[in-house]
Amino acid sequence: MHVYFSGIGGTGIGPLALIAHKAGFTVSGSDKQDSSYFTYLREHGINNIHAGQSYEQIAAVHAKQPIDWLVFSSAIVKEQAEPEELRFCKEHGIKATKRDEFLNALLEQKHQKLIAIAGTHGKTTTTAMTIWLCKQLGIAESHSVAAKSSFADMGEFNPSGEYFIYETDEYDRNFLSFHPRLSIITGIDWDHPDVFPSREDYYAAFRQFLDQSDTAVIWDTDLERLQLQPNERLLQINQTDPGIAKGLQLPGLVNRQNAWTVAQAMSHLLNKPVESLLPHLNTFPGIGRRFEQIVPHIYSDYAHTPPKIRGALQMAHELAGNKVVVVYEGLHNTRQHFIKDELTNLFDDVKHLYIVPSYLAREDTSLKLLSPTDLAQLLNSQAQSHTTPSQLDATLKHSIRQHADNGDLVLCISAGGGNSLDEWLRHEFTN
Repeated sequence: MHVYFSGIGGTGIGPLALIAHKAGFTVSGSDKQDSSYFTYLREHGINNIHAGQSYEQIAAVHAKQPIDWLVFSSAIVKEQAEPEELRFCKEHGIKATKRDEFLNALLEQKHQKLIAIAGTHGKTTTTAMTIWLCKQLGIAESHSVAAKSSFADMGEFNPSGEYFIYETDEYDRNFLSFHPRLSIITGIDWDHPDVFPSREDYYAAFRQFLDQSDTAVIWDTDLERLQLQPNERLLQINQTDPGIAKGLQLPGLVNRQNAWTVAQAMSHLLNKPVESLLPHLNTFPGIGRRFEQIVPHIYSDYAHTPPKIRGALQMAHELAGNKVVVVYEGLHNTRQHFIKDELTNLFDDVKHLYIVPSYLAREDTSLKLLSPTDLAQLLNSQAQSHTTPSQLDATLKHSIRQHADNGDLVLCISAGGGNSLDEWLRHEFTN
């Protein structure tokens, strides 16, 4: 079967394309622009991919080998009023679906059980920790994770694996397409207002997801938010459990909490004592774009919601005290409008803050485009006193280099992807 992935350069579609390739499907695909993910996919044997999503380009791919199924990203229909690739499929009778339908078909065909990681923040790290733990225990597994790591491909298919470990996504209600054997809930905080217009809508989706899960591990605070009680299916873990501090030595409170959820969930699934799993999790080497050191003193982190940003800042301060400098690239202009009240004092305690233009995708075009200066003006007077609106240019590069040379920890909060702060950092500081 020939499967064409539209949005193949994204962290949701790209790993799934890699999984399909490893499972024996013929894979091709496109994205709106080239990126480092194209290089990654080509290095893993997926060469029939291109930048651009025109009718003529997909027609050329189809002419060489007929496409049987097109899997498309939610961003495609958000960003394009009439996506040409979908029009081509409609005119040629080609099945076209979002990723959830393809993955469910793959799970059914290959008889693998789903371990789903869901939540507003911490999903990628928690997914990677689950994969790491399975590898340390010698458990064969398949997986999809939205970040690069030293120990696993972003997408893996193992025909002998019993479990498929998957970072589910609440955006576009994608996660409601699944019925996991086990779900790990990392933390719940209202997000994606373009999909969930109210906090209650967001919470209702998570209640439905939990109802569709055979078993779920969830924090006590999240059960309280959802107005649910623990039971034999909803396994409650407590944020104040002394075992977190006693058994885990990973840097950063959020990392220790993520590891604790994995230990509790896999203890239940594998019938192993939690204490026997913690030493393996303490050796977790980290993943790309989650407090990843680009060069000494300069880090990139995908934090994009206020709780996740606070978690990244806590880790930075744990490592560097008061010598923390932040470069902030908002993920979506729409989200900056949504979180602007929380931005007010988010960066009060950093040594210096540089704000660069937000990364734009899936935008509400009726909203004003908030410039770095606009975002700086949303901050309180304390934060404004150490804030510089900036661009990705030589001036910013010089400032970052000076801070690093002076021993500051420069935390770059970036969306990632093509033309992002993260990509600029790698080009400017590692080449």
